[in-house]
Amino acid sequence: MITKITGGSVILENGIFENLIVYIENGIIREITENNSLSFDQEIDAGGKYVSPGFVEIHSHGAGGCDFLDGTVEAFLTASEKHAMHGVTTLIPTATSSEIEATIAIQKTYEEACRKNTRGADMPGLHLEGPYFAYGQRGAQDPRYLRDPSPEEYEKILDACKSVLRWSIAPELPGAIEMGKALKKRGILPAIGHSDAEWDDVQKAYEAGFTHVTHLYSGMSTVHRKNAYRYIGVVESAYLIDDMTVEIIADGKHLPAELLKFVYKFKGPDKIALVTDSMRGAGMPDGPTMLGHHTNGLPCIIEEGVAKLPDRTAFAGSVATFDRLVRNMIIMAEVPMHEAVKMATKTPAKIMNLTDRGEIAPGKRADIILFNDHIDVSFVMIKGTKVF
Repeated sequence: MITKITGGSVILENGIFENLIVYIENGIIREITENNSLSFDQEIDAGGKYVSPGFVEIHSHGAGGCDFLDGTVEAFLTASEKHAMHGVTTLIPTATSSEIEATIAIQKTYEEACRKNTRGADMPGLHLEGPYFAYGQRGAQDPRYLRDPSPEEYEKILDACKSVLRWSIAPELPGAIEMGKALKKRGILPAIGHSDAEWDDVQKAYEAGFTHVTHLYSGMSTVHRKNAYRYIGVVESAYLIDDMTVEIIADGKHLPAELLKFVYKFKGPDKIALVTDSMRGAGMPDGPTMLGHHTNGLPCIIEEGVAKLPDRTAFAGSVATFDRLVRNMIIMAEVPMHEAVKMATKTPAKIMNLTDRGEIAPGKRADIILFNDHIDVSFVMIKGTKVF
């Protein structure tokens, strides 16, 4: 089956191009050309909209009233379909800090959800966020579960959870560097998150394989004083290490426009991934909600377009859908559209070593979406099959 997409503005890595036709065969992009005479079986008219790679979401806890820690297949499918409706074609379900039993239980549920997933975003693996975090940078991480890494514990989790692609931890904790090395041996990305680390800690962590920073600026140390002397934290260290990749919650709430511009200026689209860090409240109305499991998670409230702790002392994840991130980077951070799309597609795919997707290029998966100037998504194709 050969499908061709015509009549749109095709977003490639180096710009946006008119009059290009995308040919797809058996779920794979075969050719991008101006040649309109190649054989095909069906045609999709983009109707003047943008033809973009599907968004790659590498940090989400849920959506549509569901959290992945709910531990049900329905929660996985509901959240993945809600994200897909807004242009996400690849989703890395993320589990926040919880009991070890709840974390381990996610694997079986995830596997069953993947087997039943027909309309949601593709879920190639899992992200564990915690529980090995700095108490002072916990944000909305449940303090009941925070602790130092234990080889017996994390090896037990890893033996049970074969689909983990990434684990976010605070590298300054005792045993964290050794854990990072253990993760690398298994092909898992160790990432710095919810951390009070200083430069020496970050440098050692980077050398041990911590090449990515989880939600830059959120839940991490910055420049500070000890007596008269200043020390840099994770934020500044991420800028100093050129090859360190970062992700940012571009929901327009976690970071102001000035910081979005700052990150873009100094890290660039090749080192920045956009993430929602969405919780169950994504796509839901204002009011009380829960971060984590629906019965014993952390109570939160949705108001002013973001989730907060009830005392308003910290954000508790975003309620953004992914289209909002791209829109904000274009409008708030004044980033060219093709570079905003790159931070939503190719860069996060590369960070997670998902090299078969993330761009419109020959040989890549046909994960393609259509949207207008306002980034309103009207069509979603995953591996050559229309899902919305």
